[in-house]
Amino acid sequence: MIFASFEFLFLFLPLFFAVYFLTPFRWRNWPILILSWAFYAWWRVDFLGLLVGVTLFTFIIALRMDAADDRARTRLMVVGLVGNLGVLAYFKYANFGVASFNQAMAALGFGTVNWAEIVLPIGLSFYVLQSVSYLIDVYRRDVPVSRSFVNYAAYKAIFSQLIAGPIVRYAEIEQELKSRHHSLAQFGAGARRFMAGFAMKVIIADTLAPLVDASFALPNPTVADAWLGAIAYTFQLFFDFAGYSAMAIGLALMIGFHFPENFNWPYLSRSIQEFWQRWHMTLSRFLRDYLYISLGGNRGGAVRTYINLLLTMVIGGFWHGANWTFILWGVWHGGLLALHRGWSRAGYALHGAIALPLTLLAVILGWVVFRAHDMTQAITMYRGMFGANGVPLSDALAWQIVPEQWWIKAAAALLCALPGFGSWLPWQRDPGAIRGVWRLAWQVGPSVAFLLAIIMLYSRAAVPFLYFQF
Repeated sequence: MIFASFEFLFLFLPLFFAVYFLTPFRWRNWPILILSWAFYAWWRVDFLGLLVGVTLFTFIIALRMDAADDRARTRLMVVGLVGNLGVLAYFKYANFGVASFNQAMAALGFGTVNWAEIVLPIGLSFYVLQSVSYLIDVYRRDVPVSRSFVNYAAYKAIFSQLIAGPIVRYAEIEQELKSRHHSLAQFGAGARRFMAGFAMKVIIADTLAPLVDASFALPNPTVADAWLGAIAYTFQLFFDFAGYSAMAIGLALMIGFHFPENFNWPYLSRSIQEFWQRWHMTLSRFLRDYLYISLGGNRGGAVRTYINLLLTMVIGGFWHGANWTFILWGVWHGGLLALHRGWSRAGYALHGAIALPLTLLAVILGWVVFRAHDMTQAITMYRGMFGANGVPLSDALAWQIVPEQWWIKAAAALLCALPGFGSWLPWQRDPGAIRGVWRLAWQVGPSVAFLLAIIMLYSRAAVPFLYFQF
């Protein structure tokens, strides 16, 4: 069950709200926990046991760590991190490790290991990262340990962010787990946010998906084929993931939780550093606070700083998936961050008119290897982008393009660029004259877009969110 499905909209969500708001406030974390577990079990009941097990293990370790002396605290934290990361390593990376080992053994002429493919539990990466952040924060005494299993388990399991984030730290909603505000106005604001995210996903991302799939599947893409697919994927990924984040934030707001924002117009960034301050911001903060700083950050000199940047992004890339493509994507962004830091420290800077398109180009080139199934497909796309197979749009792709994809692509580009117009926009020059119109647009626009998205969803099958695979 996904947010962009009729089962969720017309079965699960009404049931959840009915049970939640009919439950006395002091017990409202119970319906969050039980129905969120039911939401997760809808996919696979057996993996619900893994989620519950990770939750219980982390809860107990944190309780014991809080009561222990310094030496025991350190040992317990290590046990907690090894336990959580061990689960992630087994389910997410065992297949990759065995496959890589078998390839190496076959190349050397030796026998290979028989191995049954392991199914990756949905959302595992996200709820393991939450466990890691909670354990480290309790160890550092940045947050008080939770003594209520229901409260902690509800934090882990809130269905709106369970599968694909944003990565919510315990400290960010600790007080709201105990006491939170509900109002009709807040519920309405959350509903509008959810509807806007739903429209981003169904109207834009899902419409571009067939074009992206067709382009990346071509054996010999031309320049037009490859760039069309790469740019379409750039928009698809943003509106898919930012749409999910908006829905998650909106759903949480409807029941009184304030989740952190996850996107801030990332395609308007003027440097790769700024891009990572605007894209998947909760992951960026996690990598900075728990990995980059732990590696030493910028405290060990210039060379060590560059190494730390590179390692952080490589690990961040590998977190996205067990594939060499993600490692290369991490190397690409880590190298760009190191280059940007060295360029800035030398006193150089690019004008915004150059910096913005150059940053966007670097991001698009990185998205190609991020989207590719393997290195062969990535190389095929890069060869096409740089003219190895001719320039014009090929017949193999042209017949698969429907008119609505062009309109949606233009609309996506406009929406991504809109804040960049700044003072050129009339409401920026005279906010008082048009404030009422934009207030009305915010109130009515999401509802209209939501209804249009419902109609489009009815005419085609639901498309899973891209980040479910990570």
